[in-house]
Amino acid sequence: MAEAADFQGTSPSPARRWLRRTTALLAGTPLLAGLVQLPAASPAHADGQSAAKADADSGSVAVAVDSLTPSAPTDGDTVTVSGTVTNNGKQTVTDAHVGLRVGPEVNTRSSLDAIAKDSDDLQGSIAPEIDDKYTEKFDKLTPGVAEHFNISVPVDDLDLGGDGVYEFAVSLSGETSAQPWEQILGIQRTFLPWQPDGADPRTKTTALWPLVSTTHMAAETGPNDEQTPVFLNDDLAKEISPGGRLNQMVTLGKDLDVTWVVDPDLLASVDAMTGSYSVRDGDKTVTGTHQAVAKQWLAELQDAVADEEVVALPYADPDLASLAHNGTDVTGSLNQLKSATDVIDDTVGPILHVKPSTDFAWPVDGAVDRSIVKVATSAGADKVIARSDSLKETSGLPYTPSAARPIGGGTTAVVADARMSRAFEGDLTKASASTLAVQRFLAQSLALNLQTGTQRSVVIAPQRMPSGSQARAMAEALRALQDGTWSETQKLAAAAAAKPDPDATTKVPAASSYPAALRRKELPRSAFLQIARTQDTLDNFKVVLSDPSRVATPFGRALNREMSASWRGRADEAESYRTGVKSYLDGLTGRVKLIEKSETKLSGRSATIPVTVQNNLVQDVGPLVLRLTSTNPTRLEIDGADYEEQPISVSGGHSQSVKFTTSANANGRATVIAQLYTMDGRKYGEPVTFDVKVTEITATVMLVIGGGVLLLVLAGFRMYTQRKRAAARDAEKNETGEAEEPEDSKVSEDSEAGPENPEDPGERPHKESEAHPRAGDPEQPSDPTPDTAAESADPSGTGERVDR
Repeated sequence: MAEAADFQGTSPSPARRWLRRTTALLAGTPLLAGLVQLPAASPAHADGQSAAKADADSGSVAVAVDSLTPSAPTDGDTVTVSGTVTNNGKQTVTDAHVGLRVGPEVNTRSSLDAIAKDSDDLQGSIAPEIDDKYTEKFDKLTPGVAEHFNISVPVDDLDLGGDGVYEFAVSLSGETSAQPWEQILGIQRTFLPWQPDGADPRTKTTALWPLVSTTHMAAETGPNDEQTPVFLNDDLAKEISPGGRLNQMVTLGKDLDVTWVVDPDLLASVDAMTGSYSVRDGDKTVTGTHQAVAKQWLAELQDAVADEEVVALPYADPDLASLAHNGTDVTGSLNQLKSATDVIDDTVGPILHVKPSTDFAWPVDGAVDRSIVKVATSAGADKVIARSDSLKETSGLPYTPSAARPIGGGTTAVVADARMSRAFEGDLTKASASTLAVQRFLAQSLALNLQTGTQRSVVIAPQRMPSGSQARAMAEALRALQDGTWSETQKLAAAAAAKPDPDATTKVPAASSYPAALRRKELPRSAFLQIARTQDTLDNFKVVLSDPSRVATPFGRALNREMSASWRGRADEAESYRTGVKSYLDGLTGRVKLIEKSETKLSGRSATIPVTVQNNLVQDVGPLVLRLTSTNPTRLEIDGADYEEQPISVSGGHSQSVKFTTSANANGRATVIAQLYTMDGRKYGEPVTFDVKVTEITATVMLVIGGGVLLLVLAGFRMYTQRKRAAARDAEKNETGEAEEPEDSKVSEDSEAGPENPEDPGERPHKESEAHPRAGDPEQPSDPTPDTAAESADPSGTGERVDR
């Protein structure tokens, strides 16, 4: 951005300060004239200055400014600076003192950047110390030892000029045994914003205050009616406990005039902690115990956001750039973004008791390109929060334009100021780093205000998840800004609706402009493919359940979390989470299954084959369709065709059997496949394949058996007639009184009759029939009983027989 122009529209200084400085200037004129007539400094003196400067290059003493109050002084204030000086050299420093130095007014924002970059550099220009009475002296500085200093000076004695930003430095001067003359051994530069009178106009400033965290909840829930939520770990409890990052964000934010930006997933997670919940602990889960902490945090947040502007991100803060670059060609990915947006009203409103704005999309770091804007607005948002280092000025403006930019299609880009938004990145755990960040932020804000006499709107969009130290620095800077004289607060909606600068750029960069460092951290295409597969499994599972909401809600929200921007830079953790969700879902779907069957023997032309479905879920399933298919219908038919379908429903924790009528056309093995289907015709679960061994009696064997039976019947009939004739002859002899027949004649007749046999061969056909019952006979005791308590899922025994 071109911002190198000098300040414009500077407000006049008060008359008192003008008179004092004019008097001082007039009094010093004769002296200045005399100095001009003096000869040049002696070579020895010049060499001494050069040597001192060379020695100072080493920077053997570190100067840390831990506190500078007030951050933006006005007339009558006393500026107090405190910190430490540490001798990092090998020699003791003697006759040391800490002094304050006020440099010239810094005229551009880019100059501020340069000074901040080399804040401890002794090579650059160094302003003279102010009055000696505002110093702190040390007899010596021992190597490795830090000494504390505290200096207060009335702002009037700093001799500041007109309104603007001044370089303000703290230096340590002293001597060493090797170089026994006074020299600057360490310095720390910062900035002093000076706007004692109210600016006209003031900059309208919008500060975003983000409440975003990483993923904490699993897809898993308890089997009870309340579906007890399960947390991946106890990290969220630490964040919301006193002293935790999110606890500090709420505590600090409630005293600021900011726009709250919240992730509904964070709110839902904390809300889930207010009741019964479980936490994973290795391979087991333990009962959560931080209900009181969760309730307290939510109560404080509700008080903080009451009557404040709240912007809600889509559920779980989806990574819009990853979706735009790697997911749009994966079926269903954009639907995930829409579902993450649709759930906002059901989450944020009931928990915070405010109606959030859902008009804003916020890509990571405000980095945008055309594909990101297209995706960001696909779910209904018509405003995109960008950043000025992404949507760069190309028209050579000498000032920073207002945030709102129309970028076409009814979409507004709200461009946050990159310098102020990034002021609190990095490690701010040390007080000195935090102080420098605050002063730099305020300096950039005042420098922006002084660029032109036209009022503008500026937006500050910091990092999504500030640390505790970063949050404290942000809060300190915003308090100073809101209490200052050159800025006034404004809501984000008002900033988006402000009149745009006609000369500001509105051209969204191409995808090739997206920063390579950010692209390397994106979710890969494989992540979106895995999400799509999990969604497909979930869709297939829901339709068979009597209460689909028990899985639709927890798994739907888990899929939203799989797209979260919080996974950036954590590829392994992201993949582990996605795999865990898919595995858990597969485990649930696998609880509704077909029981394995071994080879089945079929003796006869027709029989029934039972197939059992087991449901180990806590809820009922169905209706499903069970299809039994013969792979060789010429040998074995199912209900007169190659397959048969029957509907089936199974109660929770039970199993149910379905019987299929089969008919055999030839001997041998026939493979059959049992498969469950949903009512819309999609396969459900794995199929069960088993063999049916057909052992049907052939026609030839039946003819042989029939012939044998006929011979036995004829033989019996012959014996019967012979006995009848013999009986008739005996009766005739008795009537005529004839003697008995000779013995040999009797023997002959007995031989024809044959001995009596208690196991008459005539019974054999009947017994053979009993050994082979036909179809329609009563069921065998081994048949499974339908709709019973859960059966064993063990495979059927070898040589299983079926109903005939």
